[in-house]
This record gives sequence, structure tokens and C-alpha cells, in this order.
Amino acid sequence: MSGPHQAADSGILAEQALLRWTVMLLSERRLGPRTVEAYARDARAFLSFLAQHLGETPTVAGLSGLTPQDLRAYLAFRRQGLEPLSDRSAARALAALRSFFAFLDRRHGLKMARLKLVRGPRVSPGLPRPVSEAAALAILEEAENQETAPWIAARDAALLTLLYGCGLRISEALSLTGAEAVLPSQLRIIGKGGKMRLAPTLPAAREAVRLYAERCPYPLNAQTPLFRGEKGGPLSPRIIQRLMARLRAKLGLPPSATPHALRHACATHLLSAGGDLRAIQELLGHASLSTTQAYAGVDAGRLEAAYRKAHPRA
Repeated sequence: MSGPHQAADSGILAEQALLRWTVMLLSERRLGPRTVEAYARDARAFLSFLAQHLGETPTVAGLSGLTPQDLRAYLAFRRQGLEPLSDRSAARALAALRSFFAFLDRRHGLKMARLKLVRGPRVSPGLPRPVSEAAALAILEEAENQETAPWIAARDAALLTLLYGCGLRISEALSLTGAEAVLPSQLRIIGKGGKMRLAPTLPAAREAVRLYAERCPYPLNAQTPLFRGEKGGPLSPRIIQRLMARLRAKLGLPPSATPHALRHACATHLLSAGGDLRAIQELLGHASLSTTQAYAGVDAGRLEAAYRKAHPRA
């Protein structure tokens, strides 16, 4: 590597730069913790491969000599190992490394333009897998009637109602504070990338949250999370994931019936009822309309039937 950064960066281990990169992803890019964890795991696997491939612990300066062949060798290594990467995982690993290389360029003056020549596998986007309307309602009813402490049953029902009724991500629901114990008609949600959106709330969601707040044994205010764990701390998403696993087993639903499937169901059921695609995009906080259009594929049968029934030229 050449340039004013060379002397200062020559002794910095690539692992140290990786740590700074993950901090940047969290604080500046505002990516979710799980996304950052996956990116960091892919980048560390690459540095571990380089240590064997090059015969030394990689430094920032040492990365300047990498070639597209080195990156292709890494991808081939990952796809032929004991746990071979799928096309989707290989594409994610390449995206993680490109982000890391861009960071090295900005912060350390490392020019790695040649590595952009490496192309990952083509990945066709998978369709969302929502639960049916009947299954969504059954999930909410079962959550409300659990054999557990009444306040916990009310908490779980309220949270799942927000996922289905407002199209929230589980992380967004868990970020609400006690200030929303009296749920407003519109929730101000900070989603991915720090983007703010307004999510209308249904009367059923407002009533579910009211009932939970009434029964919750812990004080709820603007300084505390709305949804509390059994001992009063912030509710962990794993608790809700395990809850959904129990509910889908009891109701005979497939493994795809996860908390996120309720968000998918919100969009799909709105679309099938004639909801405007742009409005649904705003509700979900999608940056691109093409992301929202995936829900049209999920409900293609109903859309075609509605078209044939209602369109004047059908």
C-alpha cells in the first residue's frame, strides 16, 4: 500500500481494524446487532483463512497485496468445507468483506478496487412466508390463554398483536418504552438504518397493550422498556421466539411460523384485502418498493381472483 497512511498503518493488525469496523456498523450505519455479528463472523473467517493461506497473521498493510484470486480461493474454501456455505450465505460473506474493504479504504487509505471484480453467486430472493389469517388469530388467542402468570400471558399477547397488527419487527416492539403503555393511534418507530416511520395502531392492539400495562407488576415509564421479563428486566427476543415455537407446535404450524412471520402476515393480509402497495411499504418501513412487492407473489392467487372479479376488462 502506498500513500500517507502507510507508515501509520503498517503495524496495525487486520483484527484490530475489524473491531473498529464493527463499531462503525453499529454506531454510524446503525445496522442491527445480529447483522453486525454475522458480518463480523464472516470477516473473521476470512482473516483466519488468510493466516493459513499467507502463512502469517494479516496486518492492514498486508491486505493491500490481496488479489481477486485470493478472495476466490477463500470463497471456494468456505464452500467446500465441513459446513459448506449456501449460495445465500456465500453472497452475504462477500457483501460483508466488501463492506470491510470499503472501511479499510476510507479509514486507512487501502485501495482494493481489484477485489470488486469478484462476483458472488446469483441468489434469487425468497418469498416471505406468512401465516394464514386463521393461524395468526389462533396464535394470538393461544398466547392470551397460556397457563402462566396472567400478566405474562397478557404481555405475550400484546407483543404478538403489535407484530401482526402493526407490522413491527420484534426488535422494534421490544424497543418501545413505558411511555407507550397507553398506546397512541400512531406509533413513531425507528427502524433499520435509523429511519423513522409512523405505524397506525388498531383498537385491538391498543386494548391488548392496555390490559398488559394494567396487569404488569413493574412500573412502566419513559425510562423503562414497555415489555418486561419475568424478573423485571428488558424482555429478551429469545423468550418470544421460544413462545412461538411452543405455540406453533400446539397448533400444528410449520417451522416458518416465527415472530417475523406475523409481520409478513400483516403485509400479505393487507394486500389481499386491497391495501395500497405504497402504503404497505410505508407501514413496514421498506426502503425499496421492490421489497414490498414480494408480498404480491405470496398472494398471487387471491390477487388474480380479485382482478378477474373486479376489473372492467377482465
